[in-house]
Amino acid sequence: MDADWDELRVIPHHGPLPSALPTPISTIAFDTSQELLWIGSTYGRVQSFYGPELQKYTSYIAHAGEAVRQIVFHEKGVISISARHVHMAARNGPSVWHISVPEFVDLYCMSWISKSGGELLVAGSQESMSRVDVEKGVVVDTIPAEEKYKIMRRGNLYICAADFYGRIHIIDPTSLKVVRVWQAHLGVINDMDARADFLVTCGLSQRQQHGLMPDPLANVFDLKSLAPLPPIPFQPGAAFVRMHPKMSTTSIVASQTGQLQVVDIMNPHTVSLKQAHIYDNNYLIGLELAPTGEALALASSMCQVHLWGSPSKLKFAEYSNPTLLPDHIQQGPAVDWSEETPLNTIGMPYYRENLLSSWPNQVHEAGRLPPKIDPQITATMKRGEIGFYAISPPHKRPNQVEYTRIEAQNANSIAPPKFLSEKAREAMHVQEGDRGFTDALSELQLDASKRDVPHVYRNVEIKYSKFGVDDFDFEFYNKTPYSGLETHIANSYANPLLQLYRFTPVLRNLALYHTSTSCLATDCMLCELGFLIDMLEKAAGQNCQATNFLKTFSGLSAAESLHLLEEHSHNGALTAMIQGVNRLLLDKYIADFALISPENTYLDQAIGTKVVTTIRCAHCNHRQMKSDDLRSHNLAYPNKSLLRTRGMRRITFSEVLKASVERQDQMRGWCPSCHRYQQLHTTREIQRVPAVLMLHAAIHSPEATQIWSTPNWLPNEIGIIVEQGQFFCYQGEDLKLHQQRGVYNIQVYELLGVVSEVSSGHNEKPHLVSVINASPSSIDTESENDWYLFNDFLVQPTTIDDALRFDPTWKLPSVMTYQLKSAGHLIDNSWKETMDTTLLYSAPSSATTENPHNLTLLSPTTEAPTPGTHVGIDAEFVSLQSEEIEIKADGTRETVRPSRLGLARVSVLRGNTTDPLIDTPFIDDYIATTEPVIDYLTAFSGIKPGDLAPATSTHALISLKAAYKKLWLLLNAGVIFVGHGLLKDFRTINMHVPRAQVIDTVDLWFIRARSRKLNLRFLAWLLLREDIQSGDAHDSVEDARSALRLWRKYVDVQSQGRTEETLEWVYKRGREVGFRAPSAMAAMGPAVVVDAASGRATPEQMGDGEENLMETPVKKAVFGAERVGFGSPLR
Repeated sequence: MDADWDELRVIPHHGPLPSALPTPISTIAFDTSQELLWIGSTYGRVQSFYGPELQKYTSYIAHAGEAVRQIVFHEKGVISISARHVHMAARNGPSVWHISVPEFVDLYCMSWISKSGGELLVAGSQESMSRVDVEKGVVVDTIPAEEKYKIMRRGNLYICAADFYGRIHIIDPTSLKVVRVWQAHLGVINDMDARADFLVTCGLSQRQQHGLMPDPLANVFDLKSLAPLPPIPFQPGAAFVRMHPKMSTTSIVASQTGQLQVVDIMNPHTVSLKQAHIYDNNYLIGLELAPTGEALALASSMCQVHLWGSPSKLKFAEYSNPTLLPDHIQQGPAVDWSEETPLNTIGMPYYRENLLSSWPNQVHEAGRLPPKIDPQITATMKRGEIGFYAISPPHKRPNQVEYTRIEAQNANSIAPPKFLSEKAREAMHVQEGDRGFTDALSELQLDASKRDVPHVYRNVEIKYSKFGVDDFDFEFYNKTPYSGLETHIANSYANPLLQLYRFTPVLRNLALYHTSTSCLATDCMLCELGFLIDMLEKAAGQNCQATNFLKTFSGLSAAESLHLLEEHSHNGALTAMIQGVNRLLLDKYIADFALISPENTYLDQAIGTKVVTTIRCAHCNHRQMKSDDLRSHNLAYPNKSLLRTRGMRRITFSEVLKASVERQDQMRGWCPSCHRYQQLHTTREIQRVPAVLMLHAAIHSPEATQIWSTPNWLPNEIGIIVEQGQFFCYQGEDLKLHQQRGVYNIQVYELLGVVSEVSSGHNEKPHLVSVINASPSSIDTESENDWYLFNDFLVQPTTIDDALRFDPTWKLPSVMTYQLKSAGHLIDNSWKETMDTTLLYSAPSSATTENPHNLTLLSPTTEAPTPGTHVGIDAEFVSLQSEEIEIKADGTRETVRPSRLGLARVSVLRGNTTDPLIDTPFIDDYIATTEPVIDYLTAFSGIKPGDLAPATSTHALISLKAAYKKLWLLLNAGVIFVGHGLLKDFRTINMHVPRAQVIDTVDLWFIRARSRKLNLRFLAWLLLREDIQSGDAHDSVEDARSALRLWRKYVDVQSQGRTEETLEWVYKRGREVGFRAPSAMAAMGPAVVVDAASGRATPEQMGDGEENLMETPVKKAVFGAERVGFGSPLR
């Protein structure tokens, strides 16, 4: 009750005629779906009053000569009860049905049996109760009553019935049997109200020499634990009570003299007092609170109704339906009609739906334009017996006709950018660049309120040139500081969920902490998450791929059994799959975290809701209790009938979340007391809520879909109170009110992001996107509401309105994440100082082979990696999957999915010139593979069949996780990697290394204007006078050593100021020998096309072009056959 609440209107309750005398009021009630206040009289008349002005609306006789004792509401009308009748009428007055049976002797009260509002339970001062079917208007059953009842209220779990002796009977709505009897008052109960899991009563007790007097307190009962709570003191004498419809622990208690007290039942000492204008010889006989909690109606003994509320906001029903009012007949304009009157003077009717003429082409290709005839055809056309004929032009394909809808289809999607190689060629001739992001994506309006799917929400696809995925312009789709994820990997539908994990600070901190420990479990998803998050943060806007994470996920047996893998669920619903992935991963994270820290429960407390579930047998009342941690919650929506009864738009997100967390189910199960299967009731008591709330939308019905279509239904902030096993949730104004009061320890959560399923239509498959608030994961505490759309590798800023708006036709939520607001901006990077680096100093346990390269492990005391330490690196790969190619009808080839390589060997060498073991390897690992290898690429990798199999290999094999973690530890230790063509290597390894930590010799010995990068073998022959890669195969140690020496050679040349001169000489000499080492030219064989961007000799994609390098592996030749030419700056 706000501070500005006051009495706004007082009206007398007259009879139906203007001159009728005031009529005593017997009951009063607010409509649940319209702005109406209903009053029942002692003479059987029911009247309604409209709006805050309480204007008369309807009036009808429902019970002739009998007092109206209670009024309840249904979507189809108003139900009232008297001593011997139950009557239902439409809100505008006409009768729907009327029941009068011999079993109705002295009815007093009624209550809905279920929340669906399909059946009523009517009872009174009689020996039986009756079930009434509201739809049919008939009595379907008569049940013996254990007591005579005068008041009934429906709680969350039970029906509460008050008898004439001060007792409350708690009735199970399923069996209609009494579960518990509570002696609330010594005399009689005057009023009571139940809301959620609380029951509050007011009653009378016998006083000496005064008879029955109101008790100076209101008693409280917990319907979940079926136990009384501390009463609410009220010295003037509690006569009436109502529970607040939104704040489930707040109640309004009133005395007969008009004193009103607003009190929290969990803290009864904090009260707010008001005094109604009740004068002498007048007292209150009734009280009712509106469903919105914004209006209060008082009925007095002087036949008056007092309306209380706030002048600034007064509504009876939340999102009320329009009330049917009389139509005002308007006289139409006179039209002088004659044969000469133009038809356009009549006008067109207003319409809200699209006309058939404006339907999209995807529905039906109506009005397709015919293709234009080529002028060359018309010039040679000759008449035949039937029609005309002409010679087919040479530029036309036979038996094919131009499709005139192509332009319209392309207009609905984002035009793909040109390949990087095309841009590089054009940049040499044209000064003006390609169409960029600002004039492509920025022109597309991000307006999710439109019926059509915005372009940035539609499917994005990687196009492949002959140079593979590296030639695709990802920067065209992302100009933000946050990296997107590529889609050419199996099970990449989980990309939006991974982005959501990355922007959850609590989960991010714990994942990186765990990754920095000594964990080497090959199936540890928490380590893979830490690797992925670290890569995304270091990439800072450059495209990434979750290759290792998704590969490990695909190897989980649970993922396969739950049909969460794309290859096993081709037509599976994406929403169900991503929710299953979230459940599986959260449970796996908890298990992985316990591998290293079994006693540490930080992660469990961060994402797990602690609950105690009580299972009660409906037959013998036997109870079982068990404790559990829930890592995610499926939202539970009201059923269809309840939505119709309450009004669909009245349901708030906080109400749905409360019902979902405190989920109460009924099922058949084994009762150990009855020794048979019985009906079981389950309830939950909430012990603790986590820092991160993972919620699943679980939309499985049209009603739930319609709820999400309500604008701004999903709140940006919610408040949660856990008190005595109860879970309370608030949003909007209720949340602000609790924060101002400061009575409870309310925990405020903010929305981090939503994973949504987008059904773009237009012959496109559904896909998932995420809309995420990046502010909480920023160290800038002033940042807020910094929202971004992540559509795989397309990343674009958006607004909070777009994030919280959904449309059943194309966008519905799947997974939502809330986090404690106090946990925002807490980015913990202390793990970098506490990394467990023992892996760098240990050799594989099976290291029993020879040591041809003098492998020497690092010394933890003298050679610990530090920022700025230089190391040489090279890696070899094997082919795990061939590229998938689609051949179209016209013969053109299009790459659907590129080939996939796997790491087979990695070598890391000491690179500091001050190190006595310079150029000596300290890592030379062969990686065991569990996937079938389709090509070992032995001529280029040096890997032979059997080298990667644990049973046959002569090398000390380690897992991919261990090899990756060694490089990850070096990366975060701040070392600088030196190598040749490292961009491709690190991409295949699935690691992003900042530019400041990479020295790539392919870029050092490169003139950009020449558009050609030089291979390692040629540079080593020309600059180092070494003949490498001349044996049976490449050797990663040899290549890494050559890269280190080329880097040092470049540093020497640069220090002498001869960089440009030397580079020009290198390219001049290269043209003379065809950019090949002469020993390679002497034994030229079939050419191998090498990736131009990297300059490496490992084949990736075959093709021709100026950028490609040609190299053939040959046998070792005698060095010195060629000498450095005259005029060389190195001579």
